[in-house]
Amino acid sequence: MMLGDIFREISLEGKISMITGAASGIGKGIAEVLGEAGSYLYLVDYNEKELKKTASELEKKGIKSEIFVHDLSSKEEIYKLWDEVKGREPNILINNVGIYPFKDFLELDEKTLDKTIELNLKSTLWMCQKMIKANMEKKRGGVIVNVSSIEAILPFEEGLVHYTSSKAGVIALTRALAREYGKYGFRINVILPGGIKSESTKKAARDAILKMNFKLILSGFKFWNRLPAKKIGTPRDIGKAVLAIVSDLFSYVHGAVIPVDGGFLSA
Repeated sequence: MMLGDIFREISLEGKISMITGAASGIGKGIAEVLGEAGSYLYLVDYNEKELKKTASELEKKGIKSEIFVHDLSSKEEIYKLWDEVKGREPNILINNVGIYPFKDFLELDEKTLDKTIELNLKSTLWMCQKMIKANMEKKRGGVIVNVSSIEAILPFEEGLVHYTSSKAGVIALTRALAREYGKYGFRINVILPGGIKSESTKKAARDAILKMNFKLILSGFKFWNRLPAKKIGTPRDIGKAVLAIVSDLFSYVHGAVIPVDGGFLSA
């Protein structure tokens, strides 16, 4: 096989990718890499200011995108989003949006639990439903990557029982959908990001030090100690993994649970 064939297999020219939680962090990293591979982007987030900033930064790199401001914890907002793209539905869907509010299990309240489940699991379910239904109506398949977490396989941080449960649900949802809709041309996989350096994680680290939160500092030290790669990942690292998965390079990878964690789960 010639080198040029490989380039064609990884290219996303002519594809439309919808990325949720795209304003910052992992979502922004995914958008950047998929855009560089030639995909037109639908960027979805509730934070309009940051979303516009991300779109502007991508445009400077020659990456074309549209922004969609929606709170995906609401099923009605999800339906509005898909109404906006009716007739020009994406070929690729990345369900990245999510929250991880720390809360001791014995103090967990229904409001925190419901918000976590709504955004992390139910939004992923409804987004997958709309993606599959819209593309089946066009008599074509599509590619979906759902974003779970290493916490769903190996709970590490305390105070995240509700988060871990929601992300375990994303894995089960992905595998069930892969089983049912693979025969219709849909390729559906789930990734498990590990420790990723983003604005939110950097802020959490700064706060832990400034507030002398020794419990959180110790947790960070333990995490680093068992990390084989001995480096914290970046949003772009996740983006590159997602690019491989959604491209033709991974055309025979289906229903897979793929860690992108610097080897954390293997240690």
